[in-house]
Amino acid sequence: MAVPTTPREALQTRPPASRLPSWLRRYASAIGRPVFAVLLAMIIGGIVIMFTSPGSPGDRFNAIFGAYGALWAGSFGSLTSFSNTLVKVIPLVLAGLSVAISFRAGLFNIGAAGQMVVGAMAADMLALREPHWSGWVLIPLMFLLSIGAGALWGAIVGFLKAWRGAHEVVTTIMLNWIAFNVTDYLIDGPFNAPGGVNQTSTLPVQAQLPQLTTIYNATLGQFLPKADPYQYVVDVSIFIALLAVVIYWFISKRTTFGYEIRVLGENPRAAVYAGIPTRRNILLVMALAGAFAGLGGVLHLMGQYPYQMVGTASRSDPTGFDAIGAALLGLNTPLGVLLGSLLFGGLRAASPLVQASGISGDIVLILEALVLFCIASEFLPALRRILPPWLRFSPINRATTTAVMPATVARGALTPPDEPMSVDGMELIEESAGEEGASVKEE
Repeated sequence: MAVPTTPREALQTRPPASRLPSWLRRYASAIGRPVFAVLLAMIIGGIVIMFTSPGSPGDRFNAIFGAYGALWAGSFGSLTSFSNTLVKVIPLVLAGLSVAISFRAGLFNIGAAGQMVVGAMAADMLALREPHWSGWVLIPLMFLLSIGAGALWGAIVGFLKAWRGAHEVVTTIMLNWIAFNVTDYLIDGPFNAPGGVNQTSTLPVQAQLPQLTTIYNATLGQFLPKADPYQYVVDVSIFIALLAVVIYWFISKRTTFGYEIRVLGENPRAAVYAGIPTRRNILLVMALAGAFAGLGGVLHLMGQYPYQMVGTASRSDPTGFDAIGAALLGLNTPLGVLLGSLLFGGLRAASPLVQASGISGDIVLILEALVLFCIASEFLPALRRILPPWLRFSPINRATTTAVMPATVARGALTPPDEPMSVDGMELIEESAGEEGASVKEE
């Protein structure tokens, strides 16, 4: 057998190279598909507005700019509109994290809406039963009760999936309607507000989360101009939502449990072969998903007027289903879910202003559907395959991938990777296989 004359150490030694080009390629690959999907959805939405608007071609083009101008003005165009957007974003972020963590485990959680209403109702019952408790005791207990109720509602789905083989899409949809009807019964019955209205009583004052303007006026507002609490309505729960994003990042990137659910989502057979407890992880993932959603439900209840549960309102609330779009658009990453929630929350917040501009508010729903369609259709990888090689953004050099892959697999088969592949919280999406026109998934 021939023996190489060059020592092994010399073969493995390579000159150091700058990591900036690789970082830029990875960053572009991570954000390329969501940004391209949003831009393509806006172009198609503009075409829809143009063909459905009356008047001359000039009037139709003006309708496009007017609609998108109203969308921007109603979502991020001013501090007031941005405050209204954040009100929509707070529960949407928590629900988006609920959907995203189940996606990572290969599960499709459509039950965020039901988990939110269960968590909110459980906390509301505690506050209405004990209205004289101190806020220092009542608020933490309401948080814990909402997290526990949502986790229990999600754990039911995980148990049925892991031990009975019931599909999570069917069980989450059915549990949504159970949650809606049970909360409607509680609102109309034992917890109905005096006077026979279809709503609960208002939360005690000590159970309501303060607005940011209240804190500002009590501190910096003593020296600076005061803020109008009726104009800027966002409350302190925005910081809890951001903390939840950090917790989700830590669980998914810095724990063994997060590594196991990623393996479970990518290849369930490999997870079983590696000794990963799949049934336990399915149960825990769905319980954690329900906990995120339950917390999102109670934050909206405690932070926003009228601080009460209204019958039949939960089944018409689009937050639980918008969360699916936010998770898909954000590629299930912490920063991606946050940005996706900002987009969908901004669209919802701007809908009244769009209607006031003379364009139907249904354009918001059309844009949301187009964003989901474009992100699911993988238009960017398809476009990349037909472009000339010098125009393609290749995230990782193929030769480097071939050389590094065995070491990566060997490391990942034994222990979780020491350094998760991420750029500013965004998971890196390697599409070198997609450039060849084929996607290979091991079963």
